[in-house]
Amino acid sequence: MARKRRDKSPASIKLRHPDRDGPSEKTLLELAEQQGLFDKAQEREAALKPKTSTPGPGVATEEPDALPPIVERIFETLLWTISLSTLHFTLDVLVQNQYAAEISWPKIIGRAGQAFLVFGTLVYTLHTQPSSPNIIPLSLLSARYQPLLRQAIFFLTSVCSGCYLIHISNVYSYLAVMKQAPPIGCLWIWAVIELELPWAVSSLAIAGGFLWWGGYTIK
Repeated sequence: MARKRRDKSPASIKLRHPDRDGPSEKTLLELAEQQGLFDKAQEREAALKPKTSTPGPGVATEEPDALPPIVERIFETLLWTISLSTLHFTLDVLVQNQYAAEISWPKIIGRAGQAFLVFGTLVYTLHTQPSSPNIIPLSLLSARYQPLLRQAIFFLTSVCSGCYLIHISNVYSYLAVMKQAPPIGCLWIWAVIELELPWAVSSLAIAGGFLWWGGYTIK
């Protein structure tokens, strides 16, 4: 027969303090450090990493995934040009509907394609780009005045295109309006967007004053 195990009573268990002495033998960390395993692991990790040259002080480092400046400029130009061409397409359709003209989609698409080429050239040349902040060579104008020149160009473009659009909409025949309003309207909107806020408000105020002074109406 199997004997039943008797549980010891708490009074029969002797109490004593735990052993607070350090380990009598070396630990795994000490053995690894003694064998130089940590140094070997660091050397192994350094050997697996690709060797990169450390730039000197004052040398700008480029991110490996960053696009070249010229590629960024082309992409930004395409973004602006596609947006302006789409706006030209929309304004062209709206003007045709306003005068109840028969819409010829091939002609509208063709004019939008022409606007794409024209605005692409203008945006690439005049739009503010981090890679090319200068609008003309530095030998002709200091970098300090380059942003002011750009703002002056867009300000004059905004004022002239806005006032001219108001004039032709009230004076010229519908055929002239249908032909000139879409590109002039796109040019006006783009110029205002490129301007800083004080310049943009001033150009719109001049256009509003021209509207009031000439006795024109918004059709």
